[in-house]
Amino acid sequence: MGADRVFAYGAAAGLLGDLLLGDPRRGHPVAAFGRAAGAAERVLWRDHRGWGALHTALCAGGAAALGAAAARAVRSSPAASLALTSAATWAVVGGTSLAREARTIGRALEAGDIEAARARLPHLCGRDPRFLDADGVARAVVESVAENTSDAVVGALVWGAVAGVPGLAGFRAVNTLDAMVGHKSPRHRRFGWAAARLDDVAGWPGARLTAVLATVAGGDPRGAARAWRADARLHPSPNAGPVEAAFAGALGVRLGGTLSYAGRVEHRPVLNGASGRAVRAGDIDRAVRLSRRVGWLALGTCAAASVVRGRLTKGRTS
Repeated sequence: MGADRVFAYGAAAGLLGDLLLGDPRRGHPVAAFGRAAGAAERVLWRDHRGWGALHTALCAGGAAALGAAAARAVRSSPAASLALTSAATWAVVGGTSLAREARTIGRALEAGDIEAARARLPHLCGRDPRFLDADGVARAVVESVAENTSDAVVGALVWGAVAGVPGLAGFRAVNTLDAMVGHKSPRHRRFGWAAARLDDVAGWPGARLTAVLATVAGGDPRGAARAWRADARLHPSPNAGPVEAAFAGALGVRLGGTLSYAGRVEHRPVLNGASGRAVRAGDIDRAVRLSRRVGWLALGTCAAASVVRGRLTKGRTS
C-alpha cells in the first residue's frame, strides 16, 4: 500500500474516530505538546522576536521531527503506517469537541440561561463573555466554529495530505503555538510574532479550502461567495477572513463587529452586513452542521489529491 492510500484510509479512520470518540480523555498529545512548549517558553522567553523565533522553531520543528521519526519507524509495515496515520489524525483534529462545546452553549442560550452560556464560552474561544448578551454569545460561538473548522480540521487534513504524519503533527503544533503565544498581549507582542506569522502561512491553504467547501456545502452558495469576495479582505486575519465571511454568507448571518479579548476591545468590520441578519441561538446548530459537512468534504478532497499525486509520482518514476 502506497503512502497516498495510507493517508487516505488512515485519515478517514482518524476522522471517524474523532466523530465516535471525541478527543482522547487522558494523555492527549496536543496537551502534552502544550506543556512542553510552555516549559520551553519559561526558559527561552525574552521580549525579542529572535528568541520567539527560536522557541517556535524548536517546538514546531520538534513536533514535525517526532512525527517523521515515528513514520519512518513503521514505514516497512503498511498496517502499522495505517494505524499511526489514523491515530495521528484522531489526535490532531478536534471537530467533535468543537461541536460538543458549541452545542452546549447553544442549549444554554435556548433555555434562557445566559449566565451558563457566558461561563461556558471560554471553553471554546478567548472572547471575554462578561458583557455579551445572548446574540453576542451566539455570534462568538458561530465565529469560533467557522475559524476552528479551518484550524482544527481542514488545515490538519491539508498538511496531512502534503506531508503525512509529520504534516499533521507540525500543523497542529504551529496552530497550538499561535494560540499560546501568538496573541498581541504585552508579554507576547514580540516573542509570539514568529508563531503568529508561521500560523498565517501554514493556515493559508486550509482556510481557502474551508471557504470553498463552506460555499459549496452551505444553504446559500451565491451569498457565501458574495460575502467572501466582498468582505474577507476586511478582516484583520488573512485566514479567518475568508472562512468567517463564507460561513456568514452560507448561513445568512452577520459576523464581526465589536468584541473583547481579556479587556482589549477590538472593532472589526461586519461580514455579510449587506444581507445577513443578527446571529441567534438556533444558528449555532446550523453552523455545527455546516462545519461537519465541510470536514467530510475536506477529507474527500485531501484523500483524492493524495491518491492523484501518488499516481502521478509513480508514473514519472516508472
